[in-house]
Amino acid sequence: MTSAPLAPHGPLPEGGTVRPMTRWGTPVMHAPQQRVTEFGDDLRSLVADMVATMYAAEGVGLAACQIGIDLAVFVFDCPDASGNHVVGVVCNPELTLPEGKDRHLDTAEEGCLSFPGAFVDCSRPDTASVIGQGLDGEPVSFTGDGLLARCLQHETDHTVGTVFGDRLSTKARKKLQKIHDKLADDYPPHWPVEEPEQ
Repeated sequence: MTSAPLAPHGPLPEGGTVRPMTRWGTPVMHAPQQRVTEFGDDLRSLVADMVATMYAAEGVGLAACQIGIDLAVFVFDCPDASGNHVVGVVCNPELTLPEGKDRHLDTAEEGCLSFPGAFVDCSRPDTASVIGQGLDGEPVSFTGDGLLARCLQHETDHTVGTVFGDRLSTKARKKLQKIHDKLADDYPPHWPVEEPEQ
């Protein structure tokens, strides 16, 4: 029996609508996002859509820019190195990474829902901490290792206009592009929204 996800700042909002995934190359993906300044029903509705879209795409995290919205907020449901699932919403995230002798790189496959189907190795620090604000503007903080550390870094990157391809060597990025192009037909423009039955 799996245990319930760890939700130190409350569960993810439910009842959202799945939206099409915004792809790399779209301007909103490559510029710093606007800070969240209004916390209310509109934000909660947006975040519910982000959660629904993340789950429909079988991802572990999603930033607002990935559904075309210029706001610095991301959601996640991701396991740490021990297999504990942690869920959260972070507005206006600020990332802290270990430095000096505490900094150890973890090299593992990484992908992005906005460049779907393609995975290549990417090195990142093996632990990460994020602070920010929750759905009601309250302070939130998350610290993780394993895939969770990678997720917190990847999603915070999105809020400053960085995609993980920007962190790859030219050779690795070409490999990523090749894998992506080969699988492009599996991810039509409306993905992960299901096509209505004819």
